[in-house]
Amino acid sequence: MANESSGFSGVSSILSNPILNTDSYKASHYLQYPPEASAMFSYIESRGGRYDCTLFFGLQMLIKEYLCRPVTAAMIEQAKAFFSAHGEPFNEAGWRHIVERHNGYLPVRIRAVPEGSVVPTHNVLVTVECDDPQVFWLASYLETMLLRVWYPITVATQSWHLRKTIRAYLTKTSDDLTQLPFKLHDFGARGVSSAESAAIGGAAHLVSFMGSDTVLGVVAANHYYNESMAAFSVPAAEHSTITSWGRERETDAYRNMIAKFARPGAIVSVVSDSYDLYAALKVWGTDLKQAVLESGGTLVIRPDSGDPQTIVLQTLHALEASFGSALNSKGRRVLNNVRVIQGDGVNPDSLEGILAAMDNAGFAADNIVFGMGGALLQQINRDTQRFAMKCSAIRLGDAWHDVSKDPVTDMTKRSMKGRLTLLRNRRTGDYRTATLPLAPAVDADSGEADWEDAMITVFDSGKLLVDVSLSEIRARAHAHEA
Repeated sequence: MANESSGFSGVSSILSNPILNTDSYKASHYLQYPPEASAMFSYIESRGGRYDCTLFFGLQMLIKEYLCRPVTAAMIEQAKAFFSAHGEPFNEAGWRHIVERHNGYLPVRIRAVPEGSVVPTHNVLVTVECDDPQVFWLASYLETMLLRVWYPITVATQSWHLRKTIRAYLTKTSDDLTQLPFKLHDFGARGVSSAESAAIGGAAHLVSFMGSDTVLGVVAANHYYNESMAAFSVPAAEHSTITSWGRERETDAYRNMIAKFARPGAIVSVVSDSYDLYAALKVWGTDLKQAVLESGGTLVIRPDSGDPQTIVLQTLHALEASFGSALNSKGRRVLNNVRVIQGDGVNPDSLEGILAAMDNAGFAADNIVFGMGGALLQQINRDTQRFAMKCSAIRLGDAWHDVSKDPVTDMTKRSMKGRLTLLRNRRTGDYRTATLPLAPAVDADSGEADWEDAMITVFDSGKLLVDVSLSEIRARAHAHEA
């Protein structure tokens, strides 16, 4: 154990132990339930937040990574040693029951709405049930790990809403909606707290977009969601590849980018504010203009400092003066041969402000691509959409009983009760949370026959039962775009 705990390999070993992937106080909870408890039911919901609906995504990643491997005797010994020294009791008999009775696989059933579903807040999204009387408490013990689904859901939700914003401006100002999946590029890898966050959050962004520089996010999307290549990027300069030439050879650095990467149909992105953006824009429009035109490629200028809205408009006007523009059918101007990517200071508010300012100035949304870093993957938390996982039913002996919390000090934290599921209306697409067992549909005139169970069993006792592709998730998420 001493050797294992040194270095990243030891940490990795600890992180792969599901018994330790919890909160400390969970270890003592098996002693706190009623003695006749024999089964438990919990659920996950968004209790409101920044957005009034959530795009469900990411559970498949968590299940594949953490729940499809068996608990082993070695894991139990590792956890026993930890909790004994940590000051918590340890349910060794319960965990050994899982190994001996269930071959190490956790006897829990997880149901969820299909990934890619867009569901109004205050509805059940995931349920967890354990009906093995020896380890019924697993339905709550897994809360710490499973509730982290808030992160990919929240990233995917924010990106989905940003896609709606961008789509609205493309619809208003552009003749080409096919560019939508590449209008918001993920720049967030260096701004997150861990490689795992880059992978999970980066994959979540790709439900709505197909451009990313977060390699681990693309790798995760490919691996966990059965894609050959989930996203794409282009050659792009960073400040070091420009400033290493020296200020006196800045033009040579730019010329090198065109020579090395600009080809007919290709895109090359060049950061141009290392010294003086306005001087660089003049160079692009004079000394380097012919090289850009003859390359047949598209030059994308990246201004990376200053007030985003002001800088974008100044850059567009300077490029238009040099390269010209064409008027599209919406009466908006589209630059010839060049575009702008804004990756500094981009967040949901500034993105919409930039698009509005461009529209007011007569520029089509075609002219810009956005890059988003910290605001995309890091400047969110569990309270952004107010996620919670709560026990809503417990079986005492042979009878199920409703469980809920209802604090007088904060009514917004009132939890739902009963064994829950989510229903979807076949005609309207509306959702509503209901309790199990579902009442049989009565006559058609009542409207109850229009409602169907929207949740599916995705995991049962160590087996992943649904293995969906990112392509399917994308189709579901954007099926009703208008």
